[in-house]
Amino acid sequence: MTLSVRPNAPFDLTPLSSLLTDESDLALVNPSAKHPFDPLEWSETWLCEPDDASYYVLDGEGREVGFFALRVGVGPEVRHLAYVYVAPEVRGGAGHALVEMAEDKARELGALSLSLKVETENAPALKIYESAGYEELSRRSGMATMRRDLD
Repeated sequence: MTLSVRPNAPFDLTPLSSLLTDESDLALVNPSAKHPFDPLEWSETWLCEPDDASYYVLDGEGREVGFFALRVGVGPEVRHLAYVYVAPEVRGGAGHALVEMAEDKARELGALSLSLKVETENAPALKIYESAGYEELSRRSGMATMRRDLD
């Protein structure tokens, strides 16, 4: 499976709106977001910081099949991986590629480490992050906080 990434520039949430039509997918990506997907809410609340960067994951034919955002963490040298989504048709292999692409983009943004939160019941995602070298820092309210230094 060949995947690539493109910046969400100019800022466009139409593809993300098309990806997150299922209420359960939207709830996994962002449990605090309204359903159905509201582009205005996302642009004003979830992806609104000037130094945030977001990206679409593309399949071999250039179709959007995933999304992730890199928000500024604790200082500019830390990025926080958020709003990760992979379409069902590319699951089972795309997760590792997405993590590598996110790390590459974080490095390009000057990050020295990448943090994230993942639901503790999401065993496939936990396994991907653990195998990529992420260290679990804590568990609280069904979420694991993880981080990895970028070399």
